[in-house]
Amino acid sequence: MTDATQIAPSPPPKIGRVGFDDIAAALRAGWRDFTRAPAFGLFFATFFVAGGIVIYLQLGFIDQSYWIIPAALGFPLLAPFLAVGLYEVSRRIEMGEALDWGGVLGVILRQKDRQFPSMAVVIIMIFLFWLFIAHMIFALFLGLMPMTNILSNWQDTILTPNGLTMLAVGSVVGAILAFLLFALTVASLPLLLDRELDFITAMIASFQLVLANPVPMVTWGLIIAVLMLGALLPFFMGLFIVLPVLGHATWHLYRRSMSFED
Repeated sequence: MTDATQIAPSPPPKIGRVGFDDIAAALRAGWRDFTRAPAFGLFFATFFVAGGIVIYLQLGFIDQSYWIIPAALGFPLLAPFLAVGLYEVSRRIEMGEALDWGGVLGVILRQKDRQFPSMAVVIIMIFLFWLFIAHMIFALFLGLMPMTNILSNWQDTILTPNGLTMLAVGSVVGAILAFLLFALTVASLPLLLDRELDFITAMIASFQLVLANPVPMVTWGLIIAVLMLGALLPFFMGLFIVLPVLGHATWHLYRRSMSFED
């Protein structure tokens, strides 16, 4: 079902109910898929771990900070395609199909001719908008103080009325944009792999799913955020486990929350 030449145009999905038991079941299924095919999960997670290490080294040890933003842009650009690999592995396990590298990687390559490039553009635009807003908030509360001074003397900068206000405002704005990105992509990415839909319809369906199940879906978003934050220690190594499990779990949550009239 993942070859664009074999997928018939699909109607919009029916939005189902999501409960906390569905989230727990999706996490269990995500862990099961990861342990069933760990090589795939470790392979896709390697891109994020390597990218995080590169950005960290540039920020903390190498005087080449101008590479940070281009490197960071690689995450939203590659993320939809890397997620496809995890979804495809879960789909194949679910359907009892063979787990072979050529097939999984071939599915990823075929997405360039479908709707995933458009989704990558949407993610990048939200990311760039956040960078713009973050710079505005920084300039508004801390003026033109160089970033290097903040990194070396953060106590004298952040632990001030203006610094704390900047953190509060930035956190609220960041949370709003993070929720928007989460709502638009949590189900749209697996949906685009599974069905032949345009990316606008997929994003609308994903947003409707979150609006129809606000408490469980926000909880799911918080679980993702907490696990991802914890996975950054030690030195991003936790991502090798957390990313694949969450990727597989996202597929299973999508399958439990949306249905089609076939």
